[in-house]
Amino acid sequence: MSQPPSPAVETVVVGRTSDIGGFEVRRALPSVRRRMVGPFVFLDQMGPAMLRAGQGLDVRPHPHIGLATVTYLFDGEILHRDSLGEVQPIRPGELNWMTAGRGIVHSERTAPEMRAADHTVYGAQAWVALPAGREETDPAFAHHAADRLPVVEGEGKRVRVIAGALFGARSPAATLSDLFYADALLEAGARLELPADHEERAIYVVEGTVEIAGDSFEAGRLLVLRPGDAIVAAARTPARLLLLGGEPMDGPRHIWWNFVSSSKERIEQAKADWLAGRFPPVPGETEFIPLPGPPPGEPQAPPPVTYP
Repeated sequence: MSQPPSPAVETVVVGRTSDIGGFEVRRALPSVRRRMVGPFVFLDQMGPAMLRAGQGLDVRPHPHIGLATVTYLFDGEILHRDSLGEVQPIRPGELNWMTAGRGIVHSERTAPEMRAADHTVYGAQAWVALPAGREETDPAFAHHAADRLPVVEGEGKRVRVIAGALFGARSPAATLSDLFYADALLEAGARLELPADHEERAIYVVEGTVEIAGDSFEAGRLLVLRPGDAIVAAARTPARLLLLGGEPMDGPRHIWWNFVSSSKERIEQAKADWLAGRFPPVPGETEFIPLPGPPPGEPQAPPPVTYP
């Protein structure tokens, strides 16, 4: 979808929506209009979806390399398990930061007790590419409770800093690059000024409508901002925004399935490793998602990533 040029917004990405068995996913990154914003190479809005009693998410074990997954919920609960032996439910306002590095495997499911009744799943998952010199770092996992993430509020705004630093507050999450990521709730009429502290910045409109430099933008839009100046977003209705960005990456990143790397050869190696069972297993789980498509080395189109 085209958008007239704006003095504040460089690119507008309309998230692509798909239904995965009654569960709607809207993907803003990567897109043909924008591959990444700072170190963010992937951004999905999941839901909101109402799952009936007896239903739930069952994302079987799958691998990652070269990135950190950043899972944040607005509503509901997801149970995370990984090959480090971590078992962690994530709930609204909390942060799961999983560094894949040289390789990790994880699953995301609905816990049995949650399946007993109707329940909602609503949130976002982002992938942060690791710097080229840290792509092969040791895998790691960190969970941060909602009351550990700083909140800045006033004048009709409430902003939780998920990762990095923003508005004078800093998240306790350890990152390997200079970035910011925040969840902003705005009352109708509230104005939010996003400073020009980072060269690459974007606003993803989760809910509501915002106005920037005289242009209105509805939910489901990723607004990539022009560098150099502070940008003011005014909420025309109650709104929820994800604020994200950072310094430009140290080079392009290749994405294939759940693998991210500065090297195509490294992705080919990851394919071969998953096919051969060389990734570590998730303790207590025997299922896994097979490598999509033809064997490594044969022509193939990039498959969709495993969600979440």
